[in-house]
Amino acid sequence: MSRSRLLLAASVLAAGALALTGCSGGSGGSGDAGSGSGGATTVTFRTWDTNAAQAYRESFAEFHHRNPKITVKVDVVPWNDYFTSLRTDIAGGNADDIFWINNSSYADYATGGKLIDIDKALGADAKKAWAPAVVKQFTQDGTLWGVPQTSDGGIAVYYNKKLVKAAGLTEKDISNLTWSPDESTGSDDTLLTVAEKLTEDASGKTAGQKGFDPNKVTQWGYSSAKDLQAIVLPFIGSNGGVYQKSDGTFDFTNPKTEQAYRYMVDLINKFHVSPSAADTNKDGSFTLKQFQEGKLALFQSGLYNLSNVADNVKFDWGVVRQPAGPAGAISVTNGIAAVGNAATPHKAATEKVLKWIGSTEGNQFIGATGANLPAVTAAQQTYHDFWKAKGVDVQPFFDVIKDKPTIPAPVGANYNAAANAYGPILEEVFLGRTPVKTGLAKAQAAANKAFAG
Repeated sequence: MSRSRLLLAASVLAAGALALTGCSGGSGGSGDAGSGSGGATTVTFRTWDTNAAQAYRESFAEFHHRNPKITVKVDVVPWNDYFTSLRTDIAGGNADDIFWINNSSYADYATGGKLIDIDKALGADAKKAWAPAVVKQFTQDGTLWGVPQTSDGGIAVYYNKKLVKAAGLTEKDISNLTWSPDESTGSDDTLLTVAEKLTEDASGKTAGQKGFDPNKVTQWGYSSAKDLQAIVLPFIGSNGGVYQKSDGTFDFTNPKTEQAYRYMVDLINKFHVSPSAADTNKDGSFTLKQFQEGKLALFQSGLYNLSNVADNVKFDWGVVRQPAGPAGAISVTNGIAAVGNAATPHKAATEKVLKWIGSTEGNQFIGATGANLPAVTAAQQTYHDFWKAKGVDVQPFFDVIKDKPTIPAPVGANYNAAANAYGPILEEVFLGRTPVKTGLAKAQAAANKAFAG
């Protein structure tokens, strides 16, 4: 799916409008009377995830069966264009009645009065049925602004069983990896040791061996990159660092945060066990593709890439816990919500659809295909049942967040502006062209200036 992704919805590859039912109905008009026959109303729904769109098609078909006078139509807009077109459409009064949003992007619209207040529309008790972490992400100033739809669990590591075995390693060797920002600790950093054994050049030499050529790598050991959800936040959290303070400002120069960034960058440019940022900066799915092609042994990511892995790899693979740092294995969890357009001309019908997708019956469809973990807690079993039937153990994604602290995903009304400001600076840091300390100070200043509006 992501990139429920903070940045990323890696599985989103196609666009187009998909009609969900054959019922006649039209959008537009005032109140809840559309332009279709018999006073039928069309509610439009926008997402960036084609897998989710198919699930919603089935969900809304059932909804239409129960509510014959309401038709739901879904528009699929690619991730790369999604938020730009959404901003344009909202400004022009052309936004869909309901649309997917991530936690980094909803705050501006909530503050600007563009979204339906879910607490008022569905009742304050409705949130009790939804994943608490996702509810929290979409709550601002005590008000819930979206109906949680997906939850990502935590982050884990997909591994290529053939490459691990060929390196003389076992699943036990990679199941509880640790890392340390202090290179002198030696045995405390099993991640680096394992990643070096799993990285090979064209002559068959592994990283760390004399004569290893970092310019001719044919197999990477690990997936370090400027990937906020899968890599950056877990490393910062696992070192006890801070990405964003409680007041929303960024704290990249926090000593433990700086240590985490330095470690991530060193895996790429010093130890050469991860692909060059020249590739990963411009293509957020580069490491996924390398793993799918059998050229990357350890791919750290979330449930949002589970279908991408399961559907596209031809080798045996498994999942293990994310590496633990000095503060433990601290992960991030993220979710997606469906928000209601406050300017919808059919508010009653829109709220009816919001209530449906917030119910177990309505939300379970997106888990039944294994594409997304439902955010309605009672609907999550469909997801677990799907992957259990496939022989896939998804427990590492949940163990890392069960009864454990997590590092918060970034939020704030101006977060997107801040991300656009600091992004190019951090790209230079990961490329190794800007020193970590210098780059983080510049990125923090740029981010906080933009965040302040």
